Amino acid sequence: MDSWKPPSTAGRSVGILGAGVLGRRIAACWASKGYKVHVRDPDPQQITGALEYLKTELWRYNPTADPGKIDVQGFHDLKPAIEDSWLVIECVSEKLELKISTFAELEKIAHPDAILATNSSSYKSRELAVKVRPDTARRILNMHYIIPPDIRTVELMTSGSTHQDIFPFLQDHLRASGMLPVVAHKESTGFIINRVWAAIKRECLMVLSEGVASPEEIDAVWTDMFVNHGIPPCRMMDSVGLDTVSLIEQHYIEERGLKDVGVLSYLQTFIQDGRLGAKCSKGGLYPPGYTTKTSGEEQGPYDNIHAPALYFLDLGLNNDPSEVYRKGRILVGSADGKAPLRTVIDGQPMPDGIALCPGVGKLFWTNMGGPNENDGCIMSCNLDGSDVKTIVPPGIAHTPKQITVDQNCEKLYFSDREGMRVFRCKVDGSGLETLIQTGDWRQGFQDKTLWCVGVALAPVEGKIYWTQKGPSKGSQGRIFRASLEMPPGATPSTRKDIECLFSNLPEPIDLEVDEESRTLYWSDRGELPRGNSLNKASLETNGGFDSYQILVRGLHEAIGLAIDKKNRHIYATDLGGAVYRFNMDGSDKKKFYEDQGSFAGIALCDR
Repeated sequence: MDSWKPPSTAGRSVGILGAGVLGRRIAACWASKGYKVHVRDPDPQQITGALEYLKTELWRYNPTADPGKIDVQGFHDLKPAIEDSWLVIECVSEKLELKISTFAELEKIAHPDAILATNSSSYKSRELAVKVRPDTARRILNMHYIIPPDIRTVELMTSGSTHQDIFPFLQDHLRASGMLPVVAHKESTGFIINRVWAAIKRECLMVLSEGVASPEEIDAVWTDMFVNHGIPPCRMMDSVGLDTVSLIEQHYIEERGLKDVGVLSYLQTFIQDGRLGAKCSKGGLYPPGYTTKTSGEEQGPYDNIHAPALYFLDLGLNNDPSEVYRKGRILVGSADGKAPLRTVIDGQPMPDGIALCPGVGKLFWTNMGGPNENDGCIMSCNLDGSDVKTIVPPGIAHTPKQITVDQNCEKLYFSDREGMRVFRCKVDGSGLETLIQTGDWRQGFQDKTLWCVGVALAPVEGKIYWTQKGPSKGSQGRIFRASLEMPPGATPSTRKDIECLFSNLPEPIDLEVDEESRTLYWSDRGELPRGNSLNKASLETNGGFDSYQILVRGLHEAIGLAIDKKNRHIYATDLGGAVYRFNMDGSDKKKFYEDQGSFAGIALCDR
């Protein structure tokens, strides 16, 4: 198709043909938002009624609109009503011949750049364009209003040859008039909502005719589910799981002898691609994570079913200085930020890193202990806080920091800051071994470039990643990578397989690897503009690690980092005492659980 030039709207009207129930409501939508409106009807009483309606009911469309200042005129004749219009909306009787002749007349009178729309819900606009030129048909479309102001949906649909650029142009103006525009992707008798309603109506009548329920009972159930709790059907299907939806549909088809009109094959395209809904990382009808809502967003009962619980650490820095080193806590909250924070464990000496292993039903965390004391330890407990154990006792790791779990082989990995080491052990603390050693703390640990802080695994790749943060705000931080298994003949301090991926970072802290997307993520608590940030780098480097991307800035001493691989979200914490959630590209920042501590590590638990 050739290009389309939008009509100028300055000083021009929206022409409404028909001043009846819908015509006057459509006029009110536009007029209430400052658009010039012309309403045409051959019946003088309808014109009078429409103008009176706009005066008395305008507040329903825009509470701040002044009925005395809106620009609306009524017309009996067609030509003066629409000759300056940039948009004409036909709302005449649902008689095909009348509509066809109306559009033929509009072609002669309306400005040649005017968009011509029909509000018809039963006729496709191509059926109304049979007596107009092809170039005129490309300005014709369906614009179906439901019943404003209560329902503000407007369905737009092509005539089969409508300029595609008309749709985004109209969507912008419809939103400006207070409406919710949606474009049908192809021609369809009944558009979108009427087709859905037809199926609902038909099934309700079947339930009634079979004596399964009464009208009162159907309406009561419907009101409870879809009115009181506002469950949208596609989000509900995603939450249930498209594989489950498919099985249910198969049973209905077999049980009731129904004809499959393509529903099962449509669902199968999602299932074969692994897009089963909210329970998997590929999403379903909606993108992954769409049903995970935070406290500031509208939520229904099927939202957050697949959202994780959040376990994170409060260092205890907000307590009296004399008690700081024994007031750390493990807290648990919800991914929507609505559940009150609950303390799982308290009385901890500066807890910093936390990990969770569903296979053994345990939480693991590191306690840094007192400053400059060789008294760090590794602890474990059940998810409810019971069965607390010290699995790596004080005196072995100096200042343990981030901890992570290899879920496949149930081994723990943790870094030791002042101890300048990275350790591995079994989940009961046995089999402790040193994987990386950058220095010997007993000979002094003032060289902070050797301090190991963050640790992350890429089991499929067979690699371990860690950060050496450097001095505070010193821009000497680095990120390293090595094999999970020690090379033959090597020691933790002499191994030759260590790669430095990034250097001169502000102050990198915690790490996470998303092997699905081959991406490394990390938090940085260093100085702005590059610090106090979340960052990512592709592990598909073709031989170079010279660039990375800052996803989020402006955090307050960023520390904890966890990836929700199912819902495709990033969770982060900072010492300023906030929990954050972001999309994987850093967008859509949500902030919750503020001012209730000074937060460090974070771990996620599927529910």
